[in-house]
Amino acid sequence: MLAYASYLPRRRLAGGDIGLRRGDRVVASYDEDSTTMAVAAAARALHGQALPTNLYFATSSPAYADKTNAVAIHSALGLPEDAFVTDLCGTGRSTIAAWRSAAATGGLAVSADIRVGRPGSADERLGGDGAAALLFGDGPAIAEIVASTSQTAEFLDRWRSPQSVTGEQWEERFGAERYAGLIRAAVEKILDDAGLAEVDHVVMACPNSAITKRIPTLVKAVKATHISPVGFSGAADAAIALCSALDVAAPGETILVLSAYDGCDALLLCATDQLVSTRQATLVSAQRTGGITVPHLTYLSWHGLVKLELPRRPEPDRPAAPPAARAEGWKFGFAGTRCRNCRFIHLPPLRVCRSCGALDEMDPAPVSNLQGSIVTHTVDHLAYSPSPPMIQAVVDVDGGGRCTIEVTDAEPAELRVGARVAFTFRRLFTAGGVHDYFWKSYLSDQEDEESGNDG
Repeated sequence: MLAYASYLPRRRLAGGDIGLRRGDRVVASYDEDSTTMAVAAAARALHGQALPTNLYFATSSPAYADKTNAVAIHSALGLPEDAFVTDLCGTGRSTIAAWRSAAATGGLAVSADIRVGRPGSADERLGGDGAAALLFGDGPAIAEIVASTSQTAEFLDRWRSPQSVTGEQWEERFGAERYAGLIRAAVEKILDDAGLAEVDHVVMACPNSAITKRIPTLVKAVKATHISPVGFSGAADAAIALCSALDVAAPGETILVLSAYDGCDALLLCATDQLVSTRQATLVSAQRTGGITVPHLTYLSWHGLVKLELPRRPEPDRPAAPPAARAEGWKFGFAGTRCRNCRFIHLPPLRVCRSCGALDEMDPAPVSNLQGSIVTHTVDHLAYSPSPPMIQAVVDVDGGGRCTIEVTDAEPAELRVGARVAFTFRRLFTAGGVHDYFWKSYLSDQEDEESGNDG
């Protein structure tokens, strides 16, 4: 393993609104889905790394059926055209399949999920949204794979109809007893294979909450046990929990990942000296703190569980395939053009230079990894939006280029001229079953304050 990163959305449901005694729930914003969160986690993991030629995307909440969602991730990350990318849709076992495939071929394994529960349900209280990415290949490793094993069994514990937004679960004790035996068998087998009597860190992922409460009785960790701090996060559960373990593990320490979905998959890792200098920039614990509270009713409307009155404006038309394909570099990769003669940067891309008039003398100018400053902004309370008001800003990008772009995850009072913003891949709207993906900006000053980053 060469690098890792997690992404937790900034939106929060207040605990009092959903029956939590303390804390809150991490939820994706209206303009986020498993694809956009996967892009965010993957971009962080790839920072300073060579671009992979294999991408495996695991999720139980794909934005599309009958279309490869990983292709949008591939385009947003600017991966090479000859890269192999694929979806692995399903439970957390899909994440283990992504890890195994990426480790065997060298590549990026990304997991992302949005978990929706009925109002007042345990799934609503105990679930959470998020994403994580692990990069495998040749190079300075942050962790080495020591051993792996699997146990598989057919029994009914958790399920969801493909046509349903929310899932179902059988009586918890039945599933817990089945999982307990499978976990013990997997732990015994992998420790025997590795010649170990104990491990330093245990990572547990399981859709049955009774199991996560019983970790100490199932396997002992010398240093710590780790579960996803956002609650049960579906296909992303084991990946987010592993990121939290990598955030604190010391060189030479062992990490046992137990992913119990319709069986139990076990993976044993050993951290290397490289981990200390290659930890993700913003730890999982820092991403979990803070956030923007969203009203419960608004959140339910995002997932179609209630229907709110929208601004009385025409709904957007369905995006057309031909112009979207022609503008792929800008729409998905957020790449403008730079004039070879005068170095002027155009956002969006143009064939004719606005500065010197040169024709077709352009090179691609990606800006998604850069930041910028707000020149001016407007707050539109009447524009069509699932979460009004809509905030638009004119942004001067570092190094050149200016564009008008929507601002997400911000309150109007937080904006000011000169505020620093970064860019994030989001969904503008959905019309006719087509998701209109593009880039938005968010206040990077706020992110730096939450993470303690002075940069």
